[in-house]
Amino acid sequence: MAILSFLIQLFGAVMLLLFAVRMVRTGIERSYGASFQRMMTSERSLLGTAAAGLGLAVVLQSSAAVALLAAGFAAGGFLSFASGLAIVLGGDLGSALIIQILSFRLDWLVPVLLAVGGWLFVKTENRSWRQAGRILMGIAFILISLRFLREAMDPIRDSAFLPAIANYLARDYITAFLVGGALAFVMHSSVAAILMCVTLVQIGAVPFAAGLSLMLGANFGAGFIPVWLSRGMSPAARRIPFANLLLRGSWAVAMLFACTLATRAGMITWPQTGQALVSAHIAFNASLLLIALPFVRLLEAPIAGVMPNGSKHPDDPLATLQSHSALDPENIGTPAQAIASLKQELLTMSDMVGNMFRPTIDLYRRGDEDSIRAVIALDRDVNDRLTGIREFVAAIPQREFGKENAKLARDLMEYAIRLETAGDVVAKRLAPLARQMREKQARFSEQGWTELRNLHECSLANLKLASNVLLSDDLESARLLSLEKTEVKRAERKSRKRHLKRLQEGLVDSFETSDIHLETLRAFREFNSHIAAVAYPVLYRNGQLLETRLIEDMSEVAR
Repeated sequence: MAILSFLIQLFGAVMLLLFAVRMVRTGIERSYGASFQRMMTSERSLLGTAAAGLGLAVVLQSSAAVALLAAGFAAGGFLSFASGLAIVLGGDLGSALIIQILSFRLDWLVPVLLAVGGWLFVKTENRSWRQAGRILMGIAFILISLRFLREAMDPIRDSAFLPAIANYLARDYITAFLVGGALAFVMHSSVAAILMCVTLVQIGAVPFAAGLSLMLGANFGAGFIPVWLSRGMSPAARRIPFANLLLRGSWAVAMLFACTLATRAGMITWPQTGQALVSAHIAFNASLLLIALPFVRLLEAPIAGVMPNGSKHPDDPLATLQSHSALDPENIGTPAQAIASLKQELLTMSDMVGNMFRPTIDLYRRGDEDSIRAVIALDRDVNDRLTGIREFVAAIPQREFGKENAKLARDLMEYAIRLETAGDVVAKRLAPLARQMREKQARFSEQGWTELRNLHECSLANLKLASNVLLSDDLESARLLSLEKTEVKRAERKSRKRHLKRLQEGLVDSFETSDIHLETLRAFREFNSHIAAVAYPVLYRNGQLLETRLIEDMSEVAR
């Protein structure tokens, strides 16, 4: 019975730890996710790029999240292999530093974090303040989960069960290494796994020798997480997590044998404390960064040889996969299958619109005529997808599907129309404006350029959120997307007012690009409005959307 109670408490503490880490990460992504691409893809030295990865990992509390971001940007051609690998190596060190912060005994801070974070999340309407409250409460939950973990270990620490296992792991360092790797992979969080190991060493439940092997194994297992999560991406994206696994895994195995032999020979004596384990974890990742960073460019060729790009031959089925439609009007299938096919097609269409919109901000400064034409040419593919969706929805038998499924299909078709219109905004308004900038050789003012870039990043983040809403029908995400639409409108109004103020001050750059700046602001706002429309059906079905914002009874106003 005692073992069952222990396992339940342990499982609950671990689940709370995983939830809290995810809560902090999602709060930060929702508040600042729009700036991640600019931070990661800015041109800088490898050392500066690694520092950016370190900062992102500290912010996101996850080196795996940094690796996936790097893989995604590499797949889109925004990040080179060397820069991406430098970012991931820096992210590994950043996640080690966050463990140092969270390993301190900060139980006294929990009530303050809960009080302030809960008040911000519940009582404020501002999106940024609400997400700040989410982050603070997530940190409080991390500290609570660590306390629960310590308390769960107390009853059996002095029993024969736990010491027997701990002593076995201390003797069999290879098994401990494998257990640590499996723990990190199953938890899908190196931060959570190593915090757990540190806590076990701190309370004396596990000897330091076993904790060291578990920590090194957790580093090895953490390298598998982005490799597994990126398995469906292009080879260019998968090379970065794979190279990181190769470096991190090799170094972990080398350090495992080196530390074990040195300890058993009496060459090294370790303090038997959790802080010593944290320091060893930081030293492991810092040494890996310093040793591997100078050679990241040399790794590109051998990794590309192991993971080459797919064949571009027109008869290759992989080459035509992206152009293949998920819809077949001759074989509609069941209502569930038809709705799933429509969503899959809409996701593809959304990716196409994203591929059109993503490079537009760069076209304003560095775009040549070929790049502008390439963006405009994508609009034909988006239009073809809309035509296919219309034909598919028109072929749906209304009686067999029922009113609810038929209406859902119509809602999806309406969103397809919105996506096509968003593509038109890019092809017919933003691309010609970029051409005007190139022809005039004009430049925005620094303030104006920053405002446009931030609005572009917000719209890109909202496009990703819209895809999540489309796929999940999640009410919270739909509400967030609707709030983000309001934030974009507010940002557009503020930028317009600031621009007019700069004109009054006689700023030359603002005067020369005034029409283009204002038209770009309107285009960004309209683009964001179209992609956010996916939230309306979800909000309406859940009673979260009013039919009109007009006051129904004017007599109430007169009173």
